[in-house]
Amino acid sequence: MCDHADYTIHGAHHHFGWDRSIPPVQTVAPGTRLHFECLDSSGGQLTPDSKTPDLVNLAFEKINPVTGPIFVEGAEPGDVLKVEIEHFHPSGFGWTANIPGFGLLADQFPDPHLRVWSYDKDSLAPAAFGDMARVPLKPFAGTIGLAPAEAGLHSVVPPRRMGGNLDIRDLAAGTTLYLPVEVSGALFSIGDTHAAQGDGEVCGTAIESPMEVDLKLDLIKGEPLRFPRFTTPGPVTRHLDGKGYEATTGIGPDLMAATRDALSGMIDLIGRQHGLSAEDAYLLCSVCGDLRISEVVDQPNWVVSFYLPRIVFE
Repeated sequence: MCDHADYTIHGAHHHFGWDRSIPPVQTVAPGTRLHFECLDSSGGQLTPDSKTPDLVNLAFEKINPVTGPIFVEGAEPGDVLKVEIEHFHPSGFGWTANIPGFGLLADQFPDPHLRVWSYDKDSLAPAAFGDMARVPLKPFAGTIGLAPAEAGLHSVVPPRRMGGNLDIRDLAAGTTLYLPVEVSGALFSIGDTHAAQGDGEVCGTAIESPMEVDLKLDLIKGEPLRFPRFTTPGPVTRHLDGKGYEATTGIGPDLMAATRDALSGMIDLIGRQHGLSAEDAYLLCSVCGDLRISEVVDQPNWVVSFYLPRIVFE
């Protein structure tokens, strides 16, 4: 736990979905530091002993729990909640899965597939993916956001204007996130912590890992903000850049189709080069590969690239 936290928000204080009527577990003044205990995205349904058949029994109403909500004094619609992400305390356990019906290539990967990770929570040395790859780690929170103005219970799965399931890997320690407030008190929650993820989270899961998080909540009054924005403290890919990349592309008039083609090309490539099954290649792409829109101006065709860091295999 952070020695400087004003409050600890225990993992027992979690909820499923966004709802402005959920009672806050703590009321804080702007400038307060908090220590959150976050569950993994399975809500504890998957453990270090889990196997692929356990995916069939996942209760989806318990997916992506978030710890909170926190009521910030003085926060009103039209304000901005400033979230200074200070530190992550990883657990050393994680999992990545292909869940049927979920992911960018769900139609091509209909069967469940699970990989359980064990990593050094102190050194954060690259985590072994079997005996064929080692993935550099970068802890962050996949779901971080505020309650929406619209009444009722809303799924936590889609990202929203007020944040939520953003899955932006650069929301790591040192980053400051700005979220538009839609309800009085903002009602901040956080969860879905990851040990590593590629840009795109293409199979639908990262290295899903329970963690504790230290952050500071502050308030900016009367600043218009349509969608979340964030500031990083420095370079964001240094942990992956050292050996260069393999890159595949998809080209065509449909960005989603080009995205799928770029990913499929990488799955085929690393499968041939490293003897990976298609399922393992898909999971590996999700935890360390990056989708990039390379060009959207030379109509009628656009270019999407998929970058896989060579350091994973060297």
